[in-house]
Amino acid sequence: MTDTIRLSQARVGDRGVIVQVGEHCHHEDHKAELERRLLELGFVEGARIELMHQGLFGGDPIALRVDDMSVALRRHEADSLTVRLDGIAA
Repeated sequence: MTDTIRLSQARVGDRGVIVQVGEHCHHEDHKAELERRLLELGFVEGARIELMHQGLFGGDPIALRVDDMSVALRRHEADSLTVRLDGIAA
């Protein structure tokens, strides 16, 4: 069984594939800038992700493996990414 969720809702051990980056509506400059920055960091559609760690206070920031690199994001940044989970937690 697969699930499609916002990356900000993922839990430690969740794995999946990025299916959408941003909301593809560029009427707000800060959202367009965040989408551009995420793409530059390697958060592209089809990239494999795994949530490896989360901060102790409020679960922020989160540490992710994106293909073969590790990246930390704030949960509000991760909210811009939609992922399809594999349904297998490590």
